[in-house]
Amino acid sequence: MEKQQRYDAIVIGSGQGGVPLAAALAAKEVKTAIIEMDAVGGTCINSGCTPTKTMIASARNAYQVSRSARYGVTGVPHSFTVDMARVRARKRDIVTMFRSGSERRLADTANLTLLRGTASFLDSRSISVRDGEGRTSTIHADRIFINTGTRTAIPDIEGLASVPYLTNSSIMELDSVPDHLIVVGGGYIGVEFAQMFRRFGARVSIVHHGASLLSREDRDLSDELASILRSDGIDIILEAEPVSVTSGTQITLNLRSSGGDRSIAGTHILLAAGRTPNSDLLQLEAAGIGADRRGNVIVNDRLETTVDGIWALGDVKGGPAFTHISYDDYRIIMRNLYGDGKGTTLGRMVPYTVFTDPQIGRIGMSEAEARAAGLNIRVAKLPMDWVARALELDETSGFMKAVVDAQSGMILGFSMIGIDAGEVAGAVQIAMMGKLPYTALRDATYSHPTLIESLNNLFSTLPEPSLE
Repeated sequence: MEKQQRYDAIVIGSGQGGVPLAAALAAKEVKTAIIEMDAVGGTCINSGCTPTKTMIASARNAYQVSRSARYGVTGVPHSFTVDMARVRARKRDIVTMFRSGSERRLADTANLTLLRGTASFLDSRSISVRDGEGRTSTIHADRIFINTGTRTAIPDIEGLASVPYLTNSSIMELDSVPDHLIVVGGGYIGVEFAQMFRRFGARVSIVHHGASLLSREDRDLSDELASILRSDGIDIILEAEPVSVTSGTQITLNLRSSGGDRSIAGTHILLAAGRTPNSDLLQLEAAGIGADRRGNVIVNDRLETTVDGIWALGDVKGGPAFTHISYDDYRIIMRNLYGDGKGTTLGRMVPYTVFTDPQIGRIGMSEAEARAAGLNIRVAKLPMDWVARALELDETSGFMKAVVDAQSGMILGFSMIGIDAGEVAGAVQIAMMGKLPYTALRDATYSHPTLIESLNNLFSTLPEPSLE
């Protein structure tokens, strides 16, 4: 006889929104079940933020060894090797530490039960859970929260099914450096892995459909990143669409590009051309839950789905796919259930950092977005080779740029490609949250020598705001 159980709440998925949400509900003495089909912690801990940034740190160290002579450090071997097995072991150790912490938190929380298996809706209040041995159970609750995340989107390329391709998860399990890595996709994931493996010693080629990398960014920032990657020795092929792929002694990717048809051969191929929501196994139609054509669960600004009593949070709902956004989704839901009821995604600031070297940090509107909106703006821009701290560190690639309202002087957006860009962007975000005009940052006294003091010079390039 099939096992059935009733709960007050069910959370499907144990990502960076699902775990704190389940724990917070349980703390309210809400009998809660959290369902996980794979590893606790979701993409961030297991195949996203934690492992990639751990490996990027290893690549950064290899890069610094290679340029040590520039700092007057001699005697460092000009020829060194990267032990990918050790890099992988370090990554695995940190992932295990983070994941086990999440598992302990779930296990130690009263009123909370972790169920292992694949969830699917039977109706709007009932979930079937199928475990790894094929056994099913049914659970019921009046509140259900979907936090199932995304996975690598597999592009429609002829012959791909017979090629041993890599994804963001499997590439981090390699125990040796590829001879030649082909990266399909020039977005955030693609450029991070491309630079990482180039610094590990691989030959790397990026194939991207767009006219520039990182399509969300201003063209000057994208072009600067491309210049940096090319200086690392990465081949970048833009405006190119993969048509077919074959595998033999090498993997050959056939392209249709603006310059005509061509082929590129490598030993490994990484698919990094987008993500797809993990909603296809949920049987959303059984509950009447709406989804868009890509499978993103449709929600309103309160993260409510089209069915009363069911919410979605994190990447599965589409929109900005960042861990900190998933966590803020959890806070919005809890605020609406147990707080003042004013939680909303409307007007939410969405900061993010791309962990290339140097980093890209963003908050607010880009210059292109502000101009497209017809806003009256002024733009401040400062190259990193005008920043004293960057010169001292010999980290002068990139620039910082701010977009401000011409009348009020309020900061509309900030972008930076440069050393520790994410930290500097965070400081500007705090000013934006406090509704400070750019003159407050221009006139502030910062410690010297720091990167943040460059905001004095950045905003000094602008005239006084006009309050007419």
